[in-house]
Amino acid sequence: MAPITHSPPHDPRVAIEIPTRVKRHLGLDSERSWVILDELNVFRWPGYDLRPIPDKDGRYDYGLLPPKFFESIVKKFAKRARARSHFA
Repeated sequence: MAPITHSPPHDPRVAIEIPTRVKRHLGLDSERSWVILDELNVFRWPGYDLRPIPDKDGRYDYGLLPPKFFESIVKKFAKRARARSHFA
């Protein structure tokens, strides 16, 4: 899972901004947010560090990303991974 933050990325190449429309679809706040592409979190779902979303009947997730936005994240992540592998 890629982390999401309200903090603007230090380098725009390592993040993708979540469009307002997608944030509304997921029920997120209206502040600008970014998906960070140069780090991934791996954990058991739901893990001990997750809490149910208030007023969401015990749900831990906000829903699925729209396919086009998800695809753009995957493509940008893959592009970054390929670029990093050339320098490894």
